Amino acid sequence: MNETRPVAEAGSAPVEPLRSRAALIWLLLPLAVLALAVTWLVTANPLSRFDNGAPPVENLTFERTVLSDGGIDLLVRAGGSEPMTIAQVQVDDAYWQFVQEPAEPLGRGDTAWIRLSYPWVLGETHAVKIVTNTGATFEHEIAVAVPTPVANAATLWSQMLLGAFVGIVPVAIGLMFYPALRGIGRGGMNFLLATTVGLLVFLMIDAAGEALELAGEAAAIFQGQAMVVLAASAAFLILMAAGRRGGTPAGLTLATFIALGIGLHNLGEGLAIGAAFAAGAAGLGTFLVLGFTIHNITEGIGIAAPMLKKRPPLWTFPALTLLAGGPAVLGLWIGSLAYAPQWSALALAIGAGAILQVVVEVSAYLARSDGRGTAALLSWPVMAGLAFGVAFMYGTAMLVKV
Repeated sequence: MNETRPVAEAGSAPVEPLRSRAALIWLLLPLAVLALAVTWLVTANPLSRFDNGAPPVENLTFERTVLSDGGIDLLVRAGGSEPMTIAQVQVDDAYWQFVQEPAEPLGRGDTAWIRLSYPWVLGETHAVKIVTNTGATFEHEIAVAVPTPVANAATLWSQMLLGAFVGIVPVAIGLMFYPALRGIGRGGMNFLLATTVGLLVFLMIDAAGEALELAGEAAAIFQGQAMVVLAASAAFLILMAAGRRGGTPAGLTLATFIALGIGLHNLGEGLAIGAAFAAGAAGLGTFLVLGFTIHNITEGIGIAAPMLKKRPPLWTFPALTLLAGGPAVLGLWIGSLAYAPQWSALALAIGAGAILQVVVEVSAYLARSDGRGTAALLSWPVMAGLAFGVAFMYGTAMLVKV
């Protein structure tokens, strides 16, 4: 029996290769037009007819100040439309010789160190003014002149102790309430979970506000406010996707997410404290350190709340303590030795996004574990816990704001 097979018509071509070629052409065509437009703009330079002799737009941001026995070192970042040249530097209204590293003109986004062998005075205020070759001036104030910490064993040890007191110790104290909290009833559980939501909402608002404030100090090229919103949104979405991969988080998993969100917030706090020390603006006495400790104790209670139904392994408590409080030590080190406002803003924004994810998950866990669904969120224990969490964090924050 002979089989009949379809025979392709003469001169016909497969359909799929033709579609692929057409898609490639339509992909390359706009890119080719863009390349032609850029080439014409560069060669023809039609913008030259608008040149009225005005100097180019210049912008300079001071990112870091280092005071040492050798003088004053400033890290600056350019943000102008054209490469800019630093011509002169004034310190306290007197022109001073300086060394720029690297020495070439600064293009958009470039950084350079300005080194001044200026005899600064401990505890005094110094004003620095940078003058470009176009006559534009940019001012920077050193509010309180103190030596910038250097990376040595003694400094790192002292900062670790401070970070432990403001980050690790309060979380550990809060987690120590775990055995006493296990016997509470449904109303008490709802109160604690709502308190957790309240303290997290305060931390989220606090982190977002500080991030936006620091973003305003960063170079315009970083688009600070947009960076904060995008980083917070990305952190929230990524953590939501990761948390929901195995279902809605609960128990130890939820406690881990809470510790992670608090840890990211404490990283941003540590960066700010470390930067304040480096700038000589930190008056962290015993009272303020105790204030930070009291302020952060509820963080440990909030981490413990989702684990009250089941007894977790003993090792989880020190692990969660380090996850939530340890970043404060890391932030102190980074902030005092390599601070820049845009990175602190980025860390706080990520922390705010992570905390928002935890707020959503804790609220969902509360509604699910109560059995009444979203109606449980309007009960008196939940409303009281939410108000208590926010009020406690707000009240104790007065102890640490300077």
